Amino acid sequence: MRKNRMFPAIVGASITALALASCASGTPEAGGESEERPYEGVELVVTSFGGDWEAALIAGVVEPFEAATGAEVTLVTAYSADALAQITAQAGNPQYDVVHFSGGQELVAAQNDLILPIEASALSTYDELQPLAVEGMADGYGPVIQVTPVGLVYNSEKVTEAPTSWTDVLDPAYAGHVALTDFSNTYGVLSMLRVNDALGSSIDDVTEGLTALGNLAASGDAIVVASSADLQAAFAQRDIWLAPYAQDYAETLRQAGLPVEFVIPEEGITASFITANVVAGRENPELAEMFIDFSLKAEAQQVFAELMRYAPVNTTVELSDDVAGSVLAADQFDTIERYDSQKIADNRQTWTDDWNSRISQ
Repeated sequence: MRKNRMFPAIVGASITALALASCASGTPEAGGESEERPYEGVELVVTSFGGDWEAALIAGVVEPFEAATGAEVTLVTAYSADALAQITAQAGNPQYDVVHFSGGQELVAAQNDLILPIEASALSTYDELQPLAVEGMADGYGPVIQVTPVGLVYNSEKVTEAPTSWTDVLDPAYAGHVALTDFSNTYGVLSMLRVNDALGSSIDDVTEGLTALGNLAASGDAIVVASSADLQAAFAQRDIWLAPYAQDYAETLRQAGLPVEFVIPEEGITASFITANVVAGRENPELAEMFIDFSLKAEAQQVFAELMRYAPVNTTVELSDDVAGSVLAADQFDTIERYDSQKIADNRQTWTDDWNSRISQ
């Protein structure tokens, strides 16, 4: 069944304008001869994160890709952990062609031969990309297509002075008004690691961070949310003032009319890296590679930056001044604290079990 492609009203007009600009900038148009559209009618099944992200994906990638190739893209909402579980269970008979991950699951998928390596020659944009976007390709997984910094989101009407440190979530002044993210969400794990670092520890021993945040939740001084939608409800309805979370969703909250701002703490940021990967065992891996290549084109990267404040990994993207001032600049990529994906993969279940035992006390 084809995915319903009605855009959320909050971003629909902007998406339409950006999509038209993308077509005007040189995206191939539909209607060419069949030999120019060799995948006419072929279905490509792609995972999506739903919501505004999916709307931007349709405008920036799916529609130009379909116009150029003749293929038909079916989007299926599957968050990273679920997507990994599904392609693991479906090994040998997978249902997806392209899978998106945001929490490092591509490392596990590559190690288990669930996804295919992509050669640099398959990406027309390769020479335009940030080094961090392609460094994982040597390990057998797909490129980073989007980067969103993880910092602090705060209510600017309730908080008169912007927070400055990751440890501010522990400040008694915010007690009862903090939202933490569950470890089922990668933002929760990354935020814990940053707090842990700010307390003087490292990824090799997360006891400090787990204890501090676990106690905060167990005492009732913080609530725990599982998803972006839950965080929006928390800011809108539960008098939340401060939450470690990602810059892209701070923009979503602003578009929803909430008075929030995003700040980079003095100890620095980490980030969520969304990768696009070719699933092993499907009939059209070349078509899947083409889809990923479209995701990295400047036009697609611009759509995600303009609408959702993802930092472009294509260095040729030109942004309006207001957007450029609210996304991570190209020269800031080197300042991201990028944690060892293997260590996260090896320890995440243990950390999650510890976290769950603490917040349930």
